[in-house]
Amino acid sequence: MKKHQNSWVLGVSIALLVGCGNASDAGQAEVAPAVATPAATDASPAMTTASGFDTTEVMQFDAPWAMTFLPDGRLLVTEKSGALRLFDPASGRAGDISGVPAVVNRGQGGFGDVLLHPQYASNGAVYISYVEAGDDGKTGAVVARGTLALDEQGGGALTDVETIWVQNPKQEGDGHFGHRIAFDGEGKLWISSSERQKFDPAQDMTGNLGKMLRLNDDGSVPADNPFADRDDVGAQVWSLGHRNILGLAFDANGQLWAHEMGPKGGDELNRIEKGANYGYPIVSDGDHYDGRPIPDHDTRPEFATPAVTWTQVISPAGFVIYSGDLFPAWRGNGFIGGLSSKALVRIAFDGEGASEAQRYPMDRRIREVEQGPDGALWLLEDGGTKGEGWLLKLTPTGA
Repeated sequence: MKKHQNSWVLGVSIALLVGCGNASDAGQAEVAPAVATPAATDASPAMTTASGFDTTEVMQFDAPWAMTFLPDGRLLVTEKSGALRLFDPASGRAGDISGVPAVVNRGQGGFGDVLLHPQYASNGAVYISYVEAGDDGKTGAVVARGTLALDEQGGGALTDVETIWVQNPKQEGDGHFGHRIAFDGEGKLWISSSERQKFDPAQDMTGNLGKMLRLNDDGSVPADNPFADRDDVGAQVWSLGHRNILGLAFDANGQLWAHEMGPKGGDELNRIEKGANYGYPIVSDGDHYDGRPIPDHDTRPEFATPAVTWTQVISPAGFVIYSGDLFPAWRGNGFIGGLSSKALVRIAFDGEGASEAQRYPMDRRIREVEQGPDGALWLLEDGGTKGEGWLLKLTPTGA
């Protein structure tokens, strides 16, 4: 492990134009906060963080995308190419979990999220999301569940894997899958289904693209969903009018918050409400990449308004609302990873509102953010074009 302690940040000097630099998130551009970075003292990448935490490089993975902690403190980590890894932070030992279905690894598509069932301790159920092939070269995201069996060699297998949700309809192209998953306090499964860079499906209730979805843990539709009386996949929908949701988290009151990438400008953090329409592609605080304007949210009050909008964009990915004791001043704050912004963004909540409280330059594309059992913050660097991404651990400075 390599630890970097940073106790200073230089002031703003010039604005740097930073592209996403990876086909896995093509199309976003970002004017990053201009920060002078100290020279590296060893072979590790230099980083600049405000006072408050140290960053430790723990383990490298091949284009990691998501992670979740097991009850014993070990980590499941997905790699975009289709590998599910088991990592023990205590020993530094990594192994493989077999049984993952065939994954389409192309563009933004690949192996996505991993999540334990709320009763994992008794049922061993693990949920995964990934991109699968369809007919005529089309692709779509799916969510599957299986039973995790660990072995004494530091690996294991997923068995009895079954698909419980399918993105509908499958589309040509390799962008905007979303497929973030989360459980709420009532055991309902939430899935972000992005609009596949096709715009209009976000408003089309005959499909489940561009939507936030709420299901039972077996993939069936809860009777109290806002559109549960529909006889098609629209019954899965909790909210609509979304673009590309890559992070969702519940606060201490059970309220769901989700962020999404905007078009050319206009990244959003939204308070997700039952049956609400968030307006894309009819409204956005960004514009189309070809220069065509999109009316702003405030021109159409019938659509839900974002709690936070970023223009310039941060390219958000990964999201956790902190509840631990290791950083007591941050309890109840949200943390969002930044891809093009190469940052960790802290969010303060105020009832139904939210705002960016602080931005920590990391000098890395941050794909995932999780809270560890001891209250540390854990990040995944997605690795960019090289594919080598660090698992990072954040702890209070000097701890």
